Amino acid sequence: MLSLEQLPPDVRRPDYDRSRLRTRMVHIGFGAFHRAHQALCSDKLASDHGSDWGYCEVNLNSGELIAVLRAQSLLYTVSEMADDSLSTRVIGVINAALHGQSDGIEAVIEAMSAPDVAIVSMTVTEKGYCHHPASGTLNLDHPSVQHDLAHPDSPVSLPGVILAAIKRRQQRGLPPFSVMSCDNMPENGHVTRAVITELARQQDAALAEYIVSHLSFPSTMVDRIVPAMTPETLAALSEKLGCRDEAGVVAEPFFQWVIEDNFVSGRPAWEKAGAELVADVLPFEEMKLRMLNGSHSFLAYLGYLGGYQHISDCMADQNYLLAARQLMLAEQAPTLRTRDVDLPAYADSLIARYQNRAIKHRTYQIATDGSQKLPQRWLDSIRWHLKNGSCFDLLALGVAGWMRYVSGVDEQGAAIVINDPLKDEIARRVAETAEGPQRVAALLAIKTIFGDDLAAQPLLVARVNHFYQQLQTLGARETVKQLIASD
Repeated sequence: MLSLEQLPPDVRRPDYDRSRLRTRMVHIGFGAFHRAHQALCSDKLASDHGSDWGYCEVNLNSGELIAVLRAQSLLYTVSEMADDSLSTRVIGVINAALHGQSDGIEAVIEAMSAPDVAIVSMTVTEKGYCHHPASGTLNLDHPSVQHDLAHPDSPVSLPGVILAAIKRRQQRGLPPFSVMSCDNMPENGHVTRAVITELARQQDAALAEYIVSHLSFPSTMVDRIVPAMTPETLAALSEKLGCRDEAGVVAEPFFQWVIEDNFVSGRPAWEKAGAELVADVLPFEEMKLRMLNGSHSFLAYLGYLGGYQHISDCMADQNYLLAARQLMLAEQAPTLRTRDVDLPAYADSLIARYQNRAIKHRTYQIATDGSQKLPQRWLDSIRWHLKNGSCFDLLALGVAGWMRYVSGVDEQGAAIVINDPLKDEIARRVAETAEGPQRVAALLAIKTIFGDDLAAQPLLVARVNHFYQQLQTLGARETVKQLIASD
């Protein structure tokens, strides 16, 4: 258990009066990324600028981390790791912590209904929004949404829980809060507004109109590599700390947070702690989602199939390094709406971050939930290339790599455990089809991923089939090598 008394002197402790913190933010999704990103930024603001904006942390499902956090007086550590250095600080900006299942959803809704709360934020991954990734609209057939429509006062979904708090605040005459998504989705604020407003409309049209008129849903772009903790990294962290911190996280030194400055009841001065407040986040989102996240997913599927456990392992293969950089600059950069950004320099900075061997970012971790990630990371870019008649071979290879991966068997014949909200539908289509064109057609026909249009694009179908066949016959490493050699 984390103990301030046992920590070495070079670990930075909270140097502010924690009793002054007011619980003005509720964050849903106390995962590794939030702990190393938004909470860290808010902690720096409290430490360096006297901010009194504190968090109530919420996990709706898993309760282990919340229990750890409570046992550690609501403290945990963040360690920034480069190849040859490590720096650690204790985060103290949390005032309360709740688990939706053991504490009850009522306690969560009540926490969001406290008068001081001005922001509800979340990091729940794309699947937590109960939406159709291809369109960004609420999935009314989602089991959790179906439950919340029948039981609006005891919701289980993210949109349902937030909606219940909005309704309660309105009934009590309390000011509205801003709802801020910090997940990797394009226009994540728009998606959040869409799913919550549509769920409200299904229950009460007047409530939906109130949301449209009074709440704000600022979009954000977040960027920091925060690998999942492993027994090895936890052991290394324990050795550094002199005690065990089960809620501790490690991250790369790089940090970026771009926030649409659109808050109805105030916000922390995050810009003083390294965030960027802007009028339009979309160009930053697209650049990051397509160049960073898009290349990450490419390396995840092709790297995993090629036997590489970590992103840094992929970077040791010159063909994978060149493929990632070429994907960024030749196939993703032309689709962007960014202005006055040195994209080659940005690509080089990403490659340098991927080469950080201290950050054990597993290809399997990045490969999870692919059905939710492909639309914004690859498929919108493919649509751009189809419209403009330009080459998208690396993107097509990425799609083929995803299809080969979700087929469930690696190149050595070992089973791949697929972690995806659509895993049952994907498994059914895999089981019903033979390897090759039939498999490709069946997976392209999943409209919640590929929309209504892509399966009917002959050029896309042909290129994906070509690379799928190569992956079957040559394997991932040789396929990547041959594609790079041909350019």
